[in-house]
Amino acid sequence: MLHLPPRRAPLLAGYSCILFLSTLLLATQVDGSDADEKNGPFPPRPGSEREDVRFNRDVRPLLADRCFHCHGPDANDRKGKLRLDTADGPQGAYRSRSGRPAIRPGSIEESEVWSRLTTDDDLERMPPADSHRAPLSAEERDIIKRWIEDGAEYEEFWSFVAPRAPAIPDVENQRWIQRPVDRFVLRGLEASGLRPSPRADKRTLIRRVSFDLTGLPPTRDEIRAFLSDDRSGSFERLVDRLLSAPQYGEHMAKYWLDLVRFADTNGVHHDHYREMTHYRDWVIRSWNANLPYDQFITDQVAGDLYADPTTDQLTASGFNRLHMIIDRGTMLPEESLTRNVIDRVTAVGTAFLGLTLQCAVCHDHKYDPIRQRDFFQLYAFFNNFDGEPETGGRGGADFVRGLQPPYISFPTREQTESLDALDRKFDSVKAQLDLLESELAAAKDDEARPEALDVAAGDKARREELTARVKQTRDELNRLRKERTDVEGTIDAAMVMKERAEVRPTHILIRGDYKNPGELVKRDTPNFLPPMKTRGVVKSRMDLAEWLVARDHPLTARVAVNHFWQQLFGVGIVKTSEDFGTQGEWPSHIDALDHLAVSFVESGWDVKALLRELVLSATYQQSSIGIPAVFEEDPENRRLARGARFRMDSEMIRDQILASSGLLNSTMFGRSVKPPQPAGIWDAVRLPDSYPGTYVPDEGDQIYRRSIYTFWKRGMPPPQMSMLDAPTRESCTARRERTNTPLQALLLLNEEQYLKAAARLAFVTLTGADRSPAERLGVIYETITSRVPIAAVSRTLLQSVRDLEAMYAGNPELAMQLCGDLMQSEDQDSPALTTSELAAWTVLVSTVYNLDITKTRE
Repeated sequence: MLHLPPRRAPLLAGYSCILFLSTLLLATQVDGSDADEKNGPFPPRPGSEREDVRFNRDVRPLLADRCFHCHGPDANDRKGKLRLDTADGPQGAYRSRSGRPAIRPGSIEESEVWSRLTTDDDLERMPPADSHRAPLSAEERDIIKRWIEDGAEYEEFWSFVAPRAPAIPDVENQRWIQRPVDRFVLRGLEASGLRPSPRADKRTLIRRVSFDLTGLPPTRDEIRAFLSDDRSGSFERLVDRLLSAPQYGEHMAKYWLDLVRFADTNGVHHDHYREMTHYRDWVIRSWNANLPYDQFITDQVAGDLYADPTTDQLTASGFNRLHMIIDRGTMLPEESLTRNVIDRVTAVGTAFLGLTLQCAVCHDHKYDPIRQRDFFQLYAFFNNFDGEPETGGRGGADFVRGLQPPYISFPTREQTESLDALDRKFDSVKAQLDLLESELAAAKDDEARPEALDVAAGDKARREELTARVKQTRDELNRLRKERTDVEGTIDAAMVMKERAEVRPTHILIRGDYKNPGELVKRDTPNFLPPMKTRGVVKSRMDLAEWLVARDHPLTARVAVNHFWQQLFGVGIVKTSEDFGTQGEWPSHIDALDHLAVSFVESGWDVKALLRELVLSATYQQSSIGIPAVFEEDPENRRLARGARFRMDSEMIRDQILASSGLLNSTMFGRSVKPPQPAGIWDAVRLPDSYPGTYVPDEGDQIYRRSIYTFWKRGMPPPQMSMLDAPTRESCTARRERTNTPLQALLLLNEEQYLKAAARLAFVTLTGADRSPAERLGVIYETITSRVPIAAVSRTLLQSVRDLEAMYAGNPELAMQLCGDLMQSEDQDSPALTTSELAAWTVLVSTVYNLDITKTRE
């Protein structure tokens, strides 16, 4: 657990009461509440009297949850020869069975399903007691009843049908509309008897959009400029500036690295170092350059398969190398290879398709129409890796560099020149060695002849001399070889994908067991999705990539749009952004999703244009302040009658603290860095001979780089991030959970860099322009929260500062422990500044850093 260094431990006890009292009082300035995490499709209460029952929205989720496990797509484990996910066809619900069909459209009396759902007989009732699935509630049975009576119409599953541009709806409140997507939202609000909230104030808007597009807060100067810009289009100009900022790409990369499980170590067992930072930097550059999203996908899935791939395309193909790697000696190479390929397919399913493909490794999917055959047909695309089965713990220069072939190198001009010089010298010395060895061999041949048993002493000396020179030259050659290896070890490199010339055969693995291959399969895509177009005789990963971004693909654009919506609104239109299958949640605004997906593709997959469209909408710009009745009606804000409000991700909180204090190092790209962490933090997960071993923090201003560049060890992610719900990156994560625990408050109070940031901002404020205490407080509060404190808040905080100054004046050792180092290291223009004064204001800054308004995106 993170903790204060021993010499600072008394600090918390000295001001915790004041801190939490201040925080409690300041909370009165914050309106709204975090959305409650609840499951359930939108609208709530599906099939209620206000709504017609729809199969996809209301009925299918019930059947999927209670019935599909035994009566769904998995033909090998289907019970009673009954399939309820289809209407007709083999074993479908309309097929005659035991004298009557499972479902007779229009008649519950003649529908066996209704009888089984409502019987009092424990042996007959469905779902059976031993299925561990709850019986249907009265309301859920009513949905099934009304559906059957209305004709039991089945629908194709919505996400497996290509999106089409829906008609733009008419609405009453035309004046509210800013962008087409607003019409879809407003139609739902008006149908529910709700009204949208007013537009948020300008301070809220600049803070909101700055965090959403760059992950950083606005500066006071930027706030002033926006507030004073009364011209039409001021918000549009702000959005365009943020989209063009280099910090945009860094922020966007955070979400992508979660999705593709990027990390700096292999994971599991020894969790050795892996060099993948060039892939991360490519992602950042791609977002900043607004690389079309279809190209973004294609380069990652098949960048190595272009006729003449660029360095960037090869680097992008490292997407296929981001999976965890099992250590040598822990698992047989064949098993390791199988796991790696499974992971690659799983990543494609989660990142691009929004499907749980991995559920079909051992058997047909229980809920979606994904057969085990489908999984291994996709597996065949990634089962042709040109290289040894990837395993950690090899040793040697590549191991220290965190590389496993194949990889590409990025030498500087100086490194290239050094290698060339070493190669020339090596060739020269090698030629000398060859000549000396030839001369020595000839001398030995002469000695072996019968007529040379009377070898002269001079000839013997020459042979000894030759032997010595051969040894000396070999030593020189070995030295040059080592020197070259040392130079190579300093060269940046990136692991890439590479295809074998000969296609490796792929078999369905019975029960997913690599030792039990079954039927041979060829590369192909699931048959419930559009067919793949191919360029050659053998389907390739390039064909797969182009299939993913084909205009008629039903999933890829929808899944991408949903990810971007989730970034801006806290939850996706499809809440289960990792699962667009039948177990996923029904979209809150399905027509809006399809409208945006079609527009996205027609724009040339323009991500910045999509984000611009969303943040300029009236829906996005609503105030997050809501009235109690609206909160009661829609606690999760799925209808979007107010602006989204949610706790920011850990990286945004850390970067905000560093930026507002002036400590943030804005250097972009390069090797991952290690900020300070508690001593011995890796020891609990480190095995002998692990590399890297003990955690050694970096020095200088490197430790203040943005969080996107922080070294990510899968076995022990950086606690500044993981304690605030960042994933381990062992698997693809499409959405982070948000929790609220006491440990998070302790982290923000005690983390070493956060305390230094508080002291730094306090010092700069106190030693800057001549200001009154109230003016100092205003600067600090606005710098951190983007707001000006109200009078009651100012009075409370200023009184706290006075009380803290008195406490620290009576306990100077506490003040020295908190900020003595800063006082001694900084040149100050105000010699009157005392350590007790700086300590008191440091605590005040820390208090503001810990406010709800500071950690919450409003």
